[in-house]
Amino acid sequence: MVVPALILLLLFVYVPLLGNVIAFMDYQPYIPIAQSPWVGLRNFTLLFEDPSFWTAVLNTLEITAVQLVLFFPVPIALALLIHSLAWPWLRATLQSVLYLPHFLSWVIVVGFFQQSLGAGGVMNNWLRQLDLGTVNVMADPDTFILLISAQVVWKDAGWGAIIFLAALAAIDDSLYEAAAIDGAGAWGRFWHVTLPGIRPIIVLLLILRLGDALNVGFEQILLQRNAVGPGAGEVIDTYVYFHGVLDANWSTGIAAGLIKGLVGLILILAANKAAHMLGEQGVYAKS
Repeated sequence: MVVPALILLLLFVYVPLLGNVIAFMDYQPYIPIAQSPWVGLRNFTLLFEDPSFWTAVLNTLEITAVQLVLFFPVPIALALLIHSLAWPWLRATLQSVLYLPHFLSWVIVVGFFQQSLGAGGVMNNWLRQLDLGTVNVMADPDTFILLISAQVVWKDAGWGAIIFLAALAAIDDSLYEAAAIDGAGAWGRFWHVTLPGIRPIIVLLLILRLGDALNVGFEQILLQRNAVGPGAGEVIDTYVYFHGVLDANWSTGIAAGLIKGLVGLILILAANKAAHMLGEQGVYAKS
């Protein structure tokens, strides 16, 4: 039963990795790949000399940092809120409402925010009626990072709470009873029972999140890049698309992708090492 999935994984994930050799060649798409001249690290040199690449890297890192601070704690808080509800029907209803945005495409989500916060959106119509002027949040480069972070929270926070709800459900209720008998209040029970119970999951997901940190949402940002300009809306993935694919600089685009993958690997290893120092298992056990 597993063989078909393994074949798909091999064909569409591992075999394409061999194409990364293009990063060290002057790749020409209309001739056999073996006939493309070998240029060594020249593509990486050209990449490092391109100011727009460093702009994309800086924007990517800023978005990653903001989303780690603003997005990652939200699913935990939602899971704690849902888990604390006494009525099962209310818990199920709230879960369904919070999960629903995850199944919407980014086109719909961006359109929803455009109709709410754009120049002709609901908020600006109210401001006009009150003679308070208008604020086009969707086209403001200074608040772009906060905007896309808010979109991510609205869309995926409910879905991200699923794993934490499972972790909360696995905590033995007798631990809460024992803590209450010992005089622990609500905060004490959270600090000494709930938090230790979900801490391994928090550490694991944080490590995985760091490994995927540089993937900050290609489709989401591509839909809004033109509104704020490449100075604020360019990230590594859109840089690869515009400078590597559309401009036919295939080798440079592959080089940028390799750098992103290397940084992601370093982040995973560093975060996993930090988890071992804190006494957690992390992604893999300490050797």
